[in-house]
Amino acid sequence: MSGPAPAAASAYSQSALEPGGPIAELLLGVSGVLIAGASLIFLGVMLLLALALRRRSSSNNGRPFDARWWIGGGGLLFPGVLLVLLFLYSESHRPPWRPVPPADALIVGITGHLWWWEVRLTDPASGAEVVTANELRIPVGRPIYLGLASADVLHSFWVPSLAGKMDMVPGRMQHLQLQADRPGTWRGQCAEFCGTQHARMALHVVAQPPEDFANWLAGQARPAVPLPEGEPGAALARGRDAFLAHRCNACHTVRGVAEEGRLGPDLTHVGSRLALGAGALANGPAALADWVAHTQQHKPGAHMPSSAQRLDAATVRDIAAWLAHLQ
Repeated sequence: MSGPAPAAASAYSQSALEPGGPIAELLLGVSGVLIAGASLIFLGVMLLLALALRRRSSSNNGRPFDARWWIGGGGLLFPGVLLVLLFLYSESHRPPWRPVPPADALIVGITGHLWWWEVRLTDPASGAEVVTANELRIPVGRPIYLGLASADVLHSFWVPSLAGKMDMVPGRMQHLQLQADRPGTWRGQCAEFCGTQHARMALHVVAQPPEDFANWLAGQARPAVPLPEGEPGAALARGRDAFLAHRCNACHTVRGVAEEGRLGPDLTHVGSRLALGAGALANGPAALADWVAHTQQHKPGAHMPSSAQRLDAATVRDIAAWLAHLQ
């Protein structure tokens, strides 16, 4: 299976005005009604102001214009009643939220870290847990029930084209439901300031036909791709051995190769992901080498150090080639 074609990290839609599913469409409709109601209140109050000024300047016998009835009716009663109606409308059209997921929902656990996303699913065929990072793949037409948590500080999950936002509070499990009604890729973002690299904490949601999603999930449940025979395998083995020798596995898990890392993203199938560093770079062999060598240049403050000062260029290229092979 070939890797994804490199694309700009921000090339995917991140707009609530371009809904990709029924929940986002509902939110867009409610937003339109609220904006129209607020505009009506604003125009009404401005009209009242203009009328008051005009009547004041042309009042009979030079007496000031008595605006009490106008202010009470047009300035208080009209916007008050309209705001109550808008509130009732928005409450009656609020997206579904349930303390338990729908019977046919795909359950996904997402944990916010400084500054990346951990995603956990279960492969129904094998029962194996699938752990990936910064990328959520979902089947088209099926409700997705998210369990949202934070491992450190306050984060907020938001994919504008698919759902509303939900804060992720340390020590608390939050829930959010979303759904895509067509294949596509959308960009999400942490919507709560969480530190130095808050702006570079993106997540991509990829909606696939159910059969493609099932194949992807089964592939993700398997351990790391074995090395090919011959010289290509020997070259990739140099990268794997360097990865282990320089203790990259102290932070990163690669199932079937290194199981102990828990501090950083799981890299078992990192070569198949769209982006690196939670959207900092589009994925690819050259980008992987650049990321490994110059992490702090691309994402200052990230917990991963740059390797250019302690690894030679050939070793970096070998590690990157092996990581790109992990698909």
